[in-house]
Amino acid sequence: MKNKFNKLLFLFALSAFAVSCSNDDDNHDEHSEETAQEYKYLRILVSDEKTTELSFVNPIDGTATFFNAKFPKSALYTTESGRFAGIIHRADNAVETFDSGFEFHGDHVDTKGTPKFGALTGQSLSPTHFKSKLGELLTFNDGDGTLSIGKESEIHTVGAKFTTINAGLMAHHGAMASFKNGTYAITEKDNSVAGTLPEKVKIIDNTGKTLFDAKLVTKGIHGNATDGTYAVFGSASGILVVESNGNQKYIAHPADFGTAWFGSIIETAYAGKFIGYTAAKGAYLIDVVNKSVTPIFENTKIMQCKVSYNHKKLGILLHSGEFRLFDLNNLQAEKTATIIAATVENSTQKPQLELTERFAYITSPTTGELLQANLSTLAVTKIKTSATPYRITIFGHENSAGH
Repeated sequence: MKNKFNKLLFLFALSAFAVSCSNDDDNHDEHSEETAQEYKYLRILVSDEKTTELSFVNPIDGTATFFNAKFPKSALYTTESGRFAGIIHRADNAVETFDSGFEFHGDHVDTKGTPKFGALTGQSLSPTHFKSKLGELLTFNDGDGTLSIGKESEIHTVGAKFTTINAGLMAHHGAMASFKNGTYAITEKDNSVAGTLPEKVKIIDNTGKTLFDAKLVTKGIHGNATDGTYAVFGSASGILVVESNGNQKYIAHPADFGTAWFGSIIETAYAGKFIGYTAAKGAYLIDVVNKSVTPIFENTKIMQCKVSYNHKKLGILLHSGEFRLFDLNNLQAEKTATIIAATVENSTQKPQLELTERFAYITSPTTGELLQANLSTLAVTKIKTSATPYRITIFGHENSAGH
């Protein structure tokens, strides 16, 4: 009897162990399944070079729904909340807004109606540079040197329009940055440099009044980003750092730069740290506090240089078709693979790159597709879009929890 009881105990333990192992396997498979697909509440918006068609892509099932913007060849940007996109028609002096339909509530996402255009629109002369901070959508208008400001809260207000701020600037290819206190850093042009590039940056309030005049005069400015405390501008005289109290300083370029300088500055998830990119040298981490510039990837054949949607990774796409992924916390390379065919450097329209935590998205201008590359496996899936995809933006939220 005792032996039978011991045998029963052994069989029960063996069965429990098998169930335990089975559950472990199930958990592992579930985790793998999660990383194998995109977050439920993320979407990709794709504009078209030749038509007004917008492709609203659901990366979960690889489908696209099509809408018509007012004009073709639009630039696309995501607002600070992640819910909306700004659609910039520079050549046609217009701005539209688009709603993903997903509203973030801290630990989950609510679906707010269907994807659709917003009622908020803008009309200005050559809206070019776009930013979104503190619930605002901003464009710098190259045609007359003004700012246009709209509010996310008014995107579905019937008849809502962007308002114009005139800071007394002359027309130029400029930029602006928002500070946490609600003021703005804005470029100025005094014609000390030939061409359209500005030379200075001043601080204004939301009426256009100058709060702090420029303290430094550069040999040309292009590209900027802000974390709300520091506004960083690419400059031929050095990396220009501006604070809301009017303080300004330069951070020197690396010694081997010669005449090269950063024409693109990109925000990261880390306070006081930015990406500087120039086609002449490569991508670098700019630490504003320590006044340092550290190489991330030095190469003169970069076609696209983009931070991930959460601003924690850097994706680089070379003309050769090679893709590289870097962790911005430690600057370590995580992935390297050739995922598209080579692109001729002087091509009129080149593939565009954006990336999330789990996937990279690359347009294929010649085949009418959006390529979705899994950042874990580097497997590529093709999603049909409009015929000549032009620009893309990711919006929505890296979250799969519903209400």
